[in-house]
Amino acid sequence: MDIVQLHDKRFEVFIDKATIANKVVALAKQIDADYKGLNPLFLGILNGSFIFAADLFRHISTPAEISFIKLASYRGTTSTGNIVTAIGLEENIAGRHIVIVEDIVDTGRTLHSFLPQVLQQQPASVQIACFLSKPEARVCEVVPRYMCFEIQDTFVVGYGLDYDGQGRNLPHLYRLCD
Repeated sequence: MDIVQLHDKRFEVFIDKATIANKVVALAKQIDADYKGLNPLFLGILNGSFIFAADLFRHISTPAEISFIKLASYRGTTSTGNIVTAIGLEENIAGRHIVIVEDIVDTGRTLHSFLPQVLQQQPASVQIACFLSKPEARVCEVVPRYMCFEIQDTFVVGYGLDYDGQGRNLPHLYRLCD
């Protein structure tokens, strides 16, 4: 089993890169079919979604645009509950079809605090696409329309997700060892 050490914690492979790649392609096809001819704006939430957003967007064949915003709520392995907006939304999204791209929807707090800002600008539609969903951890009612994987409430790194800044570059998804 492939084990990596990040800071003071050890992580084991949870989902391999080939399985991830196949799921991303399948998700892109589903989004393509739903947004054909609508020129959606993909809105990636930094930092965690950058790898997923790039891979997903490369497989979108319908005309579309992509932009990024930076929101944060994690310190170490737990959510702080405080959402910090470091880089805000600059595009005019009125009347646009928006696909918010998240690395992980766990507590739902990040999107719960951000969605009202998006909806206030009166987009035509807003959906959430996430790499991972953790329904067991959900505290706020946020339901992703599109997701690659639904996982249990365990801490994961790799494929854009980090532990105190490390691990984003790992090609597989790793989970915290017991």
